[in-house]
Amino acid sequence: MTTNIGHAADQHGRGAGPVLDIDHLKVTFATDAGDVYAVKDVSLEVNPGEVVAIVGESGSGKTVTAKTILGLLPETAISSGAVLINGNNVISVSASKLREIRGRDVAMVFQEPSTALNPVFTVGWQIAEGIRAHAGRNGGKVSAKDAKARAVEALRKVGIPDPETRVNYYPHQFSGGQKQRVVIAAALALNPGLIVADEPTTALDVTVQAEILELLRDLRDQYGTSIVLITHNMGVVADLADRVVVMYQGDVVEEATSRVLFAEPKQDYTKKLLAAVPHLGRNSASAGMTERAHQGGKVLVEARDLTIEYPGRLGSPAFKAVDRVNFTLSEGEVFGLVGESGSGKTTIGRAIAGLNKTTGGSLKVLDYEMLNLKERSFKPLRKQIGFVFQDPAASFNPQLTIGECIAEPLVIHSKPTPAQARQRTRELLESVQLPAAYADRYPHELSGGQRQRASLARALILNPKLLIADEPTSALDVSVQAKVLELFKDIQAEFGFACLFISHDLAVVDILSHWVGVLYKGRMVEQGLGSQVMGNPQHDYTKKLIASLPVPDPEEQARRREQFRAVLGS
Repeated sequence: MTTNIGHAADQHGRGAGPVLDIDHLKVTFATDAGDVYAVKDVSLEVNPGEVVAIVGESGSGKTVTAKTILGLLPETAISSGAVLINGNNVISVSASKLREIRGRDVAMVFQEPSTALNPVFTVGWQIAEGIRAHAGRNGGKVSAKDAKARAVEALRKVGIPDPETRVNYYPHQFSGGQKQRVVIAAALALNPGLIVADEPTTALDVTVQAEILELLRDLRDQYGTSIVLITHNMGVVADLADRVVVMYQGDVVEEATSRVLFAEPKQDYTKKLLAAVPHLGRNSASAGMTERAHQGGKVLVEARDLTIEYPGRLGSPAFKAVDRVNFTLSEGEVFGLVGESGSGKTTIGRAIAGLNKTTGGSLKVLDYEMLNLKERSFKPLRKQIGFVFQDPAASFNPQLTIGECIAEPLVIHSKPTPAQARQRTRELLESVQLPAAYADRYPHELSGGQRQRASLARALILNPKLLIADEPTSALDVSVQAKVLELFKDIQAEFGFACLFISHDLAVVDILSHWVGVLYKGRMVEQGLGSQVMGNPQHDYTKKLIASLPVPDPEEQARRREQFRAVLGS
């Protein structure tokens, strides 16, 4: 759908002036160590029906700027300058006036819908709550029936099927993508002129992400809604944004239309940010290969008709998470396992590590049959298997130092002396390009990328033959992700371990993996050389995955968007 944005804006009564005008905004946080300058001097405008993306890495000030728009900063924040929405300065208005502005003039779509929605109320009640609250502030009253009808209409507007029934559902009864649609419906309930979307697609699979981006685009085109998009995903920016504002350490370093910024970035930081974005088909690990590498080597993992089923509860039928899957993983090989949430990829990874039980077929790991696993007999093999978890912050014990966390597998399996453990830990920290002194720090004192490097060091401390990496870069900024991926390639070449690399990001998998398998609803629908699977997919689901992946090029992304619509329609 392509609609004249200005026409859409005029048609829906938006004013001719900017919807949002930020003028010399400064935000500092008072801490025990002194004032921290989060936003130094930011000025920008958002016009009616325009999508403006604010991009930058963690710590750039983009989320602080977004929260200032809705007056959501904590009491420790000190703001100056002006943030004007329909002539009202959000920084200086009274609390009651600010409550009127929120929802009516500007609304926010948060990054994590599961935490934004209250689990004890139906989604209809939560959408209607804002409608009733604003009617009450304006001296009017909306009946429960009318509020529910408007909630149904909001759900219909964002594409929730059967909204008359699902308005009575609770958040846990929706998928991740549908929950994000519900959050957008709540934001749209009072038809605000501006929506602030803070990383609205970060936690979503690529196909769901493409659907949410299509929804936001339709809202812009049909209703003239202006959108401030906060993201570090340059593919999403290329897909949706009209104009891009690049932030670095609290300052705006570059501003341009989307097409100009991607084609001719001016600042070195912008160039570095764009260069770090993984691009499907670029730097592919399997480029130039005509047959599977390492196929003559020793097979470390072999799955034959592997089935993993979870028993039903309270009369519900059993759930088959993995359905007759076949694959092999040889020594020295990186096997990329891709698929969306619920495809079974993490279940397979955990089964290989002995963390999930298999229920059918055969799964041999280091020549050990995992069907009817006996922990006592499998335990000696655990030291040959490393595991890199998706969220290192959750997998590290916050009460232990980084050195103690890394050394823990060595202490359990090898019983070294304290001096030997310290020496090995420092060697691994240097291998993952962290200073040896970081061994004395605690997990919260490291950045996300540093924690992920430490997590890799912990997985390698026993020199495993097999490494399982479950979405190890999904939560990282693009430049940090690029460094971790480059480090991963170097470490894998140095240590020669086999790796099962689990991810929903096809571009990342393409960079690292020699062989790629595609999972869909528990079944392996396609596998082969990464360059062949990505370049010439055979299965419709693989084609849909690839078409859904946004690329950091507005021209190419416009073509891919049409391809995605064609795939959805087929």
